[in-house]
Amino acid sequence: MGVQNAGGFLVRPADPSDWGALAGIDSVAAAGDVARRASIRRWCEEAAVLVAEDPSGPLGYGVLEYTFFEQGFVTMLMVASGARRRGVGARLLGALQAACATPKLFTSTNVSNQPVQRLLHRAGWRPVGLVDGLDEGDPELFFRCPRPRGGSGAG
Repeated sequence: MGVQNAGGFLVRPADPSDWGALAGIDSVAAAGDVARRASIRRWCEEAAVLVAEDPSGPLGYGVLEYTFFEQGFVTMLMVASGARRRGVGARLLGALQAACATPKLFTSTNVSNQPVQRLLHRAGWRPVGLVDGLDEGDPELFFRCPRPRGGSGAG
C-alpha cells in the first residue's frame, strides 16, 4: 500500500514486474549496464525496493538491504533525471527510513556526488566515515541516519 504526498506522486513497495520500468529510469542500467539491470531485477524479486511513481510512471526508486553488518543500508537511491528537484529523493529516503527494521540505518555516496550529500544533510543524516579504493579517485562517504523510524530507534 502506497501513500501519495503533496507532490502528486505515490511511494509503494515495488513488485517483481516493476524491474524493467525501473531499469528504464536508472541512468546506469539505461546506458546498457547488464549488471545493474540484474541487480534491479534481484532487488525487486527480494522485495527490497520502494518505488515513487505518478500517473506517467516511475519517478525513482530506493533499495533497503540488511547486508551491512546486519544493519539497514540504503544500497541505491535513484531518481529519474526528469523528476529531480521535486522532492522524490527526499520522499523515498523518508520512506526507506520508516521501513527500516534495524536500530541503525546507513548509506554511502561518492565524494563527487554533491546532490546526494546535500539531500542527506537536509534529512539530518551525518557523515560517519570515508573509504578509499572503491572507485579510483572518488572516495566513498558513508552516512548514518539520525534514527530510523521503523527500527527500535536505539543506537
